[in-house]
Amino acid sequence: MTGEAKKSFPVSWDQLHRDAKALAWRLAEQGPWESIVAITRGGLVPAAIVARELDVRLVDTVCVSSYDHQDLRAPQILKAVEGDGERILIVDDLVDTGSTAKLVRQMLPQAHFATVYAKPAGRPLVDTFITEVSQDTWIYFPWDMELQFVQPIASGGSN
Repeated sequence: MTGEAKKSFPVSWDQLHRDAKALAWRLAEQGPWESIVAITRGGLVPAAIVARELDVRLVDTVCVSSYDHQDLRAPQILKAVEGDGERILIVDDLVDTGSTAKLVRQMLPQAHFATVYAKPAGRPLVDTFITEVSQDTWIYFPWDMELQFVQPIASGGSN
């Protein structure tokens, strides 16, 4: 993520499921898809939901490392996939700065790239997304959180 996150956007399991299903509704009109490629790790859960909803049985992964909690680093490909991407649907949870998306687009230039959430810097790199959030927002995904008390905003809590 570019700069310091000023806003937070916590996403529950229920919300993620609804948003991933909404993504599948949009993608159903654009298929059929031969396979889905999930960008690990964040794209695994949305890809599973999309694969179920679109009845796609062939699911693969491309493994890219670019985040360490909230610290952005240069993306590194850990596992690639073959082909040019024709009739392949790439699924990720989020496009942020676009650095991961650029790498995967180079790998699979003919693929359709879909994310659940998009930020302005990366949005031009995806073909389909559901929700746009500002660049200065940090999205907290359900697999990164535990339930705990948070101070109200008026008391100096997080925004």
